[in-house]
Amino acid sequence: MDFFGNISITTWLLALFGAFSLGFSKTGFPGLAMVNVLILAELFGAKASVGMIVPMLIVCDLTVYPLFRRYSSWKEVWPLLPPTFVGLIAGYFLLDYITESTARKGIGAIIMLMLGLQLGRLRLGEALGRLTHSAGFRWISGFLIGSSTIMANAAGPVFSIYALVEKMAKETFLGVGARCFLLVNIIKLPMVANLELVNEQSLRVNLLVFPAIFAGIFIGRKAIQIIPQQGFEILLYIFSAIAGIRLFFF
Repeated sequence: MDFFGNISITTWLLALFGAFSLGFSKTGFPGLAMVNVLILAELFGAKASVGMIVPMLIVCDLTVYPLFRRYSSWKEVWPLLPPTFVGLIAGYFLLDYITESTARKGIGAIIMLMLGLQLGRLRLGEALGRLTHSAGFRWISGFLIGSSTIMANAAGPVFSIYALVEKMAKETFLGVGARCFLLVNIIKLPMVANLELVNEQSLRVNLLVFPAIFAGIFIGRKAIQIIPQQGFEILLYIFSAIAGIRLFFF
């Protein structure tokens, strides 16, 4: 696709809004990142959007990491990394194998699965919190984090459930997440680049939307103090469900 020859102003405005949502999500509304996944998949294609989002995620992670680094240490991240890397490798080969149509359905399915997991986490929070620590649960969580992040950049709800079972405090959750996803996204970059999903054209698109990312982070840090998160989450769940169904069935 020619990213610059036949793109309307509306398309660029939507891409900027998606980038803004991604930056905003890093300041306390993690589920809002799904808006960016959905918009870019719709605008540029499911597989192309995967590679386009990774540099955006890295810029976000590098920006917010200094804000949360004091809340935890790398010692709390290492146990989760081996299964996450296995999931990354599995997702990498699957992403190379599937077609655009299958990728679109896959992203739709992952979105609906992540939405279901997130809603289940809210409904079953206490029950999940009573689960005992186990290597098996850590490996399942890590594998799903790795595979879902490379297939659809949608690992947030899985990590939320893992953090709940591990009984992480809010501050620890932010610190571990900042470290984990910064490392994972940096490792993910050459993988998706090798699939030719990161290229000169996609990087030029990234450069055009980076200002919206920084605006989202800046405004999000201010807004998180005054905007009720519950209202945002309800709207996000509805929007994600509709968009996930659209990607999967249409």
